[in-house]
Amino acid sequence: MTLIPRNIVLFALLVALTVLGVPLWAMTIGLTPFDWWLCAILYTLTGLSITIGYHRLFSHRSFQCARWLQRGLLITGGWAMQNSALIWCADHLRHHARTDTHEDPYNARRGWWHSHCGWLFYTSPYREAKYAAPFSKDALIQWQHAYYWPIVASGFALPFLLGWWWHASLVGALGSLLTGGVARVFLVLNSTFTINSLCHMIGTQPHGTHNSSHDSWWISLISFGEGYHNYHHAYPRDYRNGTRWYNFDPSKWMIYALSYLGITSSLRRLS
Repeated sequence: MTLIPRNIVLFALLVALTVLGVPLWAMTIGLTPFDWWLCAILYTLTGLSITIGYHRLFSHRSFQCARWLQRGLLITGGWAMQNSALIWCADHLRHHARTDTHEDPYNARRGWWHSHCGWLFYTSPYREAKYAAPFSKDALIQWQHAYYWPIVASGFALPFLLGWWWHASLVGALGSLLTGGVARVFLVLNSTFTINSLCHMIGTQPHGTHNSSHDSWWISLISFGEGYHNYHHAYPRDYRNGTRWYNFDPSKWMIYALSYLGITSSLRRLS
């Protein structure tokens, strides 16, 4: 394995701007409720696009939906800066197929740091065409893969332009960029990373101990329902992760609600 300098630099900048830049900006220049609301709204939008789009729709085909929604999920999912859907979904299928082995991209047996984000800083010798094959045939996924970086850039341009419109100043626009762009990406990345790391280390295993996956309700609170990970590994094609009515799974609720509007259909669930 060899290091990927681009990923290391991007993540270092993201962490520094979020952990140091946002507090310093807030204390010296100031941030407004608009900036924080922008962060919260875009965090929710991009986070749901990963869980509903990248994960449950494209990776596992647990439901079907209109093409316009697929395109929208690919755009807003790209704003999360977690790779194109083609790469993300291929890695995720490999994770399910080779859980807890060296071929698992975020193998939890290699420790918290590796499974949380360390795996992103190295090239993987285990990427095989067979995992990407199901997604290479999808024209929309191929389109997003080809224009991935312009899509990522648009995810930062949007809060900057909205901040410029609201604050009517460059300084205000930069503040909105820090919260709605930089900090929001940092938070969404880590909410996803907790599934790969903590949900393979802590919690319960009511659906089997054949791998390291765990159910953790509190992780679902920050990951839009993805914390019921032991269930997901047992029944990956179910559109739900939290199957009980009281399980916090907003991704499930959104998919189900959209089915009443005819936007989603063929919702797969454990019989």
